[in-house]
Amino acid sequence: MEKLRYIAVEGPIGVGKTSLARRLAARLSADVLLEQPAENPFLARFYQDMARYALPTQLFFLFQRLRQIEPLAQADLFARATVSDFLLDKDPLFARITLSGDELALYRKIFDALRPQSPAPDLVIYLQAQPDTLIERVRRRGVEFERSIGEEYLALLAESYTRFFYQYNAAPVLIINSENLNFVARDADLELLIERMRAMRSRREFFNRGE
Repeated sequence: MEKLRYIAVEGPIGVGKTSLARRLAARLSADVLLEQPAENPFLARFYQDMARYALPTQLFFLFQRLRQIEPLAQADLFARATVSDFLLDKDPLFARITLSGDELALYRKIFDALRPQSPAPDLVIYLQAQPDTLIERVRRRGVEFERSIGEEYLALLAESYTRFFYQYNAAPVLIINSENLNFVARDADLELLIERMRAMRSRREFFNRGE
């Protein structure tokens, strides 16, 4: 585990990546680096009118995330490890869903120009869940501007994540079916995850605990 200086937790909305990032950072005595959606002035409007507000929403998050991970590019060997709840390389996934034509081309140019500043994680933990599970979790957490998110959008998002990580090879990936795991309420589940992280031997492994 001492070799894992930068861990990114990823997955679609509602899958529990922020909760896991917090718990994992606390358990590993690591710093936690979280998305700040409340700072994005376009996000609430995006969920009401995606076509109109997709580009400013995407660009705001891109610059925000670049600013957040910038210190990781000058890694201090004696600094604490970092656990984040986002992976910069995944940003174009949302752009391909919500942007088209000239806006998508503009976003790609900006992303490609800035991407070299992004360090690769030592490990990506990719959380999966079924769309009906995602929608139930989104509704349960009760964020006002997320009320308009539909199951069709979440299903498209989950499918896009699957395609993205099928091709992703910039860092080792631990793919986790989170349907029967609760890293917040069950300490045993968190310890089981840490055991799997320690036992990883290949660059892509799967963790699926049945009930």
